[in-house]
Amino acid sequence: MAKILDGKKLSGEIIQDLKEKIAKSHLKLILGVVLAGNNKVSKIYINQKRKSCQKVGIGFKLFKFSPKITTSELKVEIKKILSSVSGLIIQLPLPPKIQTQEILNSVPSEKDVDCLSATNMGKFYTGNLLVLPPIVNSISQLFRKYKIKVKGKNIVIIGAGKLVGKPLTMWFLQKKAAVSVINKFTKNIILFTQNADILILGAGKPNLIKERMIKKDAVVIDCGSSYQKRRLAGDVDFKSVSRKASYITPVPGGVGPLTVACLLQNLVKRNI
Repeated sequence: MAKILDGKKLSGEIIQDLKEKIAKSHLKLILGVVLAGNNKVSKIYINQKRKSCQKVGIGFKLFKFSPKITTSELKVEIKKILSSVSGLIIQLPLPPKIQTQEILNSVPSEKDVDCLSATNMGKFYTGNLLVLPPIVNSISQLFRKYKIKVKGKNIVIIGAGKLVGKPLTMWFLQKKAAVSVINKFTKNIILFTQNADILILGAGKPNLIKERMIKKDAVVIDCGSSYQKRRLAGDVDFKSVSRKASYITPVPGGVGPLTVACLLQNLVKRNI
């Protein structure tokens, strides 16, 4: 059976450290979250962020908007919000009609704790960003804790999204790994997944990966999230895949809470 990569436990350690730093430094921070629409998974993650903020002593403000809001209207609202928060998150996904990158770019670099603006992504790609994208930081810390090596490994990432696929692709390349990125147009994904030393999932499709699709002793990191049968589900058929993998992250309790903790790390680091 695979060893569980316990993101929840590691996130608790980070949260405790942040709580002590904030108390010692007497920081008064407020995290703002912009939500447009009624995505169920988004609401779950927003609730995690709210609870984590409460634990460490960071204020939390949620700004909710109609899914019918336009790109220009949302940019105006964000401009109003910025002066009242220390850091701001644009909760993804945004409604289809909104120009997502334009909205992400409206968050100033110093308040972009998700590192999704073009400015911060450029700095990250060139190695000049003060902080790391939360997903990169979370997986980096997991691998460090469990002594998982990356250099020279075959990495397969399913999903090329802004939150998971894109930043992780760049990070693995920087760490001298061989990276393949799978998107919805890729045929016969099993040809890729069966050769992966490390498999990263970020597709948002429940039970996409079965036991037969992975290499024996592969490291499986499930960053996928969707709402199924009234609960959060990952992209991996956990029961079967865990029989063949060497390490695996559960959903919930794996990458999710750790990424939230790393996001708060970014907020504190930018303000301490």
